[in-house]
Order: sequence, then C-alpha cells, then structure tokens
Amino acid sequence: MRKVSLETKILGLVLSLSLFLILLLTTTFSYMEGRQIAKDKGQLALELSKTISFMPTVTEAFETDDPAGIIQPIAEKIRRETGAEFIVVGNAEGIRYSHPLASEIGKRMEGGDNSRAIREGEYYVSEAAGSLGLSIRGKSPVFNEDGKIIGIVSVGFLVDDVRAQIFKDLSKEMIVSLVAIMISIIGSYMLARSIRKDTLGLEPFEIANLYKEKNAVLQSVKEGILAIDQNGLITSMNQPAKKLLDIKESVRHLNVDGLFPSKYLFEVLKSGEPQVDKEISWEDKSVIVNCTPIFDSEGVSGVVASFRDRTEIEEMVNTLSEVKMHSEDLRAQTHEFTNKLYVLSGLIQLGEYDEAIDMIQSETSELHSLNRVVFEQIKDTKVQALLLGKIGKASEKKIIFEIDAQSYLEKLPDHIKLSQLTLILGNIIDNALEAVSSMEKPLVKFFATDIGNDMVFEVSDNGKGIPEDAIAHIFDRGFTSKNSGSPSGYGLSNADHVVKELGGIIEVQSEDGNTIFTVYLPKEQRGGKEC
Repeated sequence: MRKVSLETKILGLVLSLSLFLILLLTTTFSYMEGRQIAKDKGQLALELSKTISFMPTVTEAFETDDPAGIIQPIAEKIRRETGAEFIVVGNAEGIRYSHPLASEIGKRMEGGDNSRAIREGEYYVSEAAGSLGLSIRGKSPVFNEDGKIIGIVSVGFLVDDVRAQIFKDLSKEMIVSLVAIMISIIGSYMLARSIRKDTLGLEPFEIANLYKEKNAVLQSVKEGILAIDQNGLITSMNQPAKKLLDIKESVRHLNVDGLFPSKYLFEVLKSGEPQVDKEISWEDKSVIVNCTPIFDSEGVSGVVASFRDRTEIEEMVNTLSEVKMHSEDLRAQTHEFTNKLYVLSGLIQLGEYDEAIDMIQSETSELHSLNRVVFEQIKDTKVQALLLGKIGKASEKKIIFEIDAQSYLEKLPDHIKLSQLTLILGNIIDNALEAVSSMEKPLVKFFATDIGNDMVFEVSDNGKGIPEDAIAHIFDRGFTSKNSGSPSGYGLSNADHVVKELGGIIEVQSEDGNTIFTVYLPKEQRGGKEC
C-alpha cells in the first residue's frame, strides 16, 4: 500500500478542518442571523402597530361614518415610508378599514390570529397566511377613550421578503468564508513546506526508522556516547555511558554539568572545532573523550561526545603484567630449585651423605608445612597458584614468606575473577616483599579465612612501616613513597579500585615498623561502593 506523504496529510487535515469549521460557523451564524432578522421584523411590526393604534386620528376615525376614508391614506403613507408589506386596520369584528389593495377594504381580515388582540387586548407578534401570503405580523388592539376595544391594527412583513434578506446577508458571509478557505489553503501549504524543510524532506515513517536505527547503533557501541544541544542540555545518552557514569534514571533535557566533565564539550560548542583523545578524571576513573560538533544552518547546534574508561585498559595491562610477573616468579622458583639440586649433587659426589640427607629433610619439612597449608587448607586454585609464585619469588630474594597455619579458605565465588585476585593480592604481597628487601631478617606473613560473610586476606611485613601522613594517600592514584614500602604509583590504587568494585574494603595499619594490609571481600556479589 502506498504511503501518503506528510505534506499531503497536513494539507488534507488542515483543509478538512478549516472547511468543517467554516461550514459549521457559517451555518450557525446564518441560522442565528435568520432568527434575529425575523425577530427584528416582528418587533418592528409590533412597534408600528402600537404606534398606529395610539394615533388619535385613527381612534377618532372609528366614530365617523367613513373610517376607511380617513385611515387608509394614513396607513398607506406609513407603509411606504417604513417598508412594511401591509398595514391593515380593522374594527372589532375584523372588517378592514385599510389595506394595500383597495379592493380588500371592507372584507374580513384573514389569518385567524386576531382573537388575542380583540378579545384579550394583548400586543403580540404572530406568523400567519393572509391575503398577501405568509407573513410576520405585529398585532395591537385599538381602544376608545372609555378603554373599550374598538378595533385592531395589523402590520406585517412577508416571510419571503425576510428570507430574501437572509439570503442576501448569507451571500456576503459566503464571500468571507471563501476568503478564509483561500487563506487556509495558503497557510496549510506554507506549514507543510516548513515542516518538510525541518524534517529534511523525510517522511514520518523514515524518521521513525532512523530513530530506531540510531538507538540500536547507540546501544550496540561499547563506548559511552552522549549528545547535548547548544544550551548544554542532554538530548541522548546510551546505556554504556549511563553504566560508566553510574546513572540509573533518565537524563534527557538535564544540564550536562554535574553529570559529566563538560569542559571540552562547551569548548567545542564555542569554537566548532572537534576535541580528540582528551583525558579527563571522573571520580576514580580515567576517561578518554572525543567531542564532535553538530552543525546546522545557523552554526553549531550541539555536540556529540564519545568516551571510554581508560581504567579498563589499564586493568588489562596490569593483568598482563601480573601474568608476566607470575612467569618470572616461576622462573625464579625453578632457578632456586635447580641451584639446590646442584648443591645436593655436589654433596653426594663429595661423599657428604649426611649433609645431603639433612638438606633434603630440611627442604622437605619446610615444603611439607607450606604445601599442607597451601593445598589442604586453601582450596581455591587461583589463590594456590598466586601463593606458589610469591613463595618462589620470596625464596629467590632470600625473604621468609610464611603462611599462617590457621589459614583456611574454600573455593572463591565465581564472580571473583583471576585478574581481580591478581591485582589485589599480587600488588599487596609485592609491596610487602619490596618493603622488607633491605631488612636484616626480612619476613612477610600471609593469612586467609572465609569464616562469616566475608573472605579476609591479611598480609603483614616487618619493613620500615608507612609514615602516618602517607597512610591517608596510600591508595591515591599516582602516589609513591619508596622509602615507606608503598606502591610506585598505581599498584595499590588499582587494588583498591577492584576491591570496591567487588563491594569490599582494604584496611591499613602501620606501627613500629610492622605494616598490615587487611582485605575484606563479601561472599555475595553486590555493587561496589565509591568513596
């Protein structure tokens, strides 16, 4: 089925509505005007009849021998001057004393509407058919000096003449109506052209399809996208943008200030020049923004901004770094184990069997103790792998790495990923190893438990400790304090970010050279909290 164009719809709708209203108003006004003309004619007829009935000449003529000879000239003169169709004066029996047709004088009045005036003495307007046709009549009784009804005056206007006047007035109204219709046609055409120009010549179904396609494209893009108008009000925002900015409700027509850093957006609005790959900070996130102006015939009408979270990229890089670190830890562990095998080989070759046996027993005892905790009490393979790597790294650096014998941990919930665990525990343990690297008897301790609603991880070291004024900034992005054993800028910041994503917290205590990091992670998945 062929679709009707928007221009045709607007023209048809406006013209139909205009024609309907003009026809309705014309009909209503014509009806009201017709009634008013008839009423005015009736009132004029009544007033004329009253005036004539009160004329002394007319009342005195009733007492003469030839009332018609006196009344007829007077009635005809008044009729010609007022435009009435007839003025009939009759006696109490309805016998005419005047009439436009002289041949009708002396005959009985017709119409049958005289009784109220002659019998009751009323003044009234009636409509009846007489000798000249259907007419609107004003009836008035004639009284003598004693107050007795002696006659009647009837003044009338033919209904055909009233209708002719109504039609004449209606013709004038039709001319005005035709002018109104022409104006409606011109206005409708101009309106349709204007709307078509505003919609770039697109039909409504094409605009609807474009809107659906735009929404589908916006939602399919992984980057956050928002658009603002020239006043800085948001016109659209996709779901990735809402997720990145932690927005739940609709933001349409809200000011972009306060919802998103708007510096570059307003610069583009002002200059019309795009801004590419600009880095901004939003809460604890690092965001890369691209801003593109929207132009219309009057200049810049808005801006579209696309942005992505740089933190996600950094987390991926950190994860790769951790994988590399684990590889190096395993290499170090292999290297350490190879060195011990060489020592054992040398002792056996030299015949120092007792020392070789003591070395094997010592290593076996230490490994058995660690393995019992790692493999029997800590049952999550992700944590086991991470601890084995750190044990090898600590052994290579001649650092004692103890795992508390009271540690116990079941398999971690599925929502905690290996990359997240690596960022959290890997960074904290590495910081502890670095903090004790210059100590005479370096010691790092690890403890884990999942008793209760939270999983608790604790890493302590006997390094130089963290200054009190640095603890408040220990998780700030880019903060570094090599002498205190704090991170080189991003390690603990990333760990803190991931812990908050998982809905947990990190606590730090540092007293008398003993530093303890405690991580609490809820077993049940819930939204992270931002500081």
